[in-house]
Amino acid sequence: MASRMNLIPKPEALRIRDELEKHYWKNAFKRMLKDWRLYVMLVPMLLIFILWRYLPLYELIAAFKADGIASVPVIDRDFVGFFNFQDLLYGVASTGFWQAFRNTFILSFYGMLFGFPIPIILALMFNEIRSNGYRSVLQVLTYLPRFVSAVVITTLTAMLLQRSGTFSEAGILAQVLNKLGLVADNQLPIGMMYIPSYFRSVFQVSGIWESAGYDSIVFFAAIIGISPTSYEAARIDGASKMAQIRYVVLPSILSTITIMLILRVGGLLTIGFERVLLMYNSHTLVTADVISTYVAALAGIQAGGGVARQSLASAADLMGAVTSMLLVMGANMISRRASETSLY
Repeated sequence: MASRMNLIPKPEALRIRDELEKHYWKNAFKRMLKDWRLYVMLVPMLLIFILWRYLPLYELIAAFKADGIASVPVIDRDFVGFFNFQDLLYGVASTGFWQAFRNTFILSFYGMLFGFPIPIILALMFNEIRSNGYRSVLQVLTYLPRFVSAVVITTLTAMLLQRSGTFSEAGILAQVLNKLGLVADNQLPIGMMYIPSYFRSVFQVSGIWESAGYDSIVFFAAIIGISPTSYEAARIDGASKMAQIRYVVLPSILSTITIMLILRVGGLLTIGFERVLLMYNSHTLVTADVISTYVAALAGIQAGGGVARQSLASAADLMGAVTSMLLVMGANMISRRASETSLY
């Protein structure tokens, strides 16, 4: 019976598919030899990923070891299992960890809520400017803060909101906010940089100023890729500028917005370490301490960090990374089910 089945001629499509599958690796090797220059260019990138991304993963084993934990018997200090994670979740270190976790999530959520739409609005505004020269100048001005050091950005922010001994010496922006009634007179001499309730607002505004222009590049590239015939059809139907933006531009770049939003959700627990470290102080620690600075303090990297707890720091960092991965997977799954756009 088997020999009879083999005698039955296969359809042409199945025969071609079987032929391709049979010689798949052979054809792939031929393509690699043909384009060997492109694959050689991948070698530096692969080395960077191996040396800086994959090899350090071995050090994650430190999260399951102990250092300087008095409550753990000496005989068990080489490997303590999930003790460090338990300590972070509901142990001695839980107070500091949950405060850092809450601050990280709040700062990132506010950044996504207020900072994510700004680059889209900037891209829409750039698209409406007809003069290429004028648009180029504005784009360079908005991109420029991104290429300035975080130290410079933080220093400029501190100069505008600098703590001063008298009212007349307060920063110019602090004085303007005081005239508008947004800052009380008794808070002005203290300085907005030293008041915990102002840290989140200062951090978000300075972050938007720094990155909004640079982040608009992706959305502007998606907008200029829209076919002009779509605009012409909308104008023929009598659509105004706002109607064109609503019914032509935004639906056309919706997939780009979705992908960028998924990536932004994945970064809810990954916040800029440098700016936080430069901006916060002992007065604003209650609202400014985030997971990255908390980990640095545990590891003894910051001055006055106390006894180094590398194992506990590794556990805290690992928990943040795993949570970020779960957020990306969840956002991607929701996007895939709600629409046809997803990251993978």
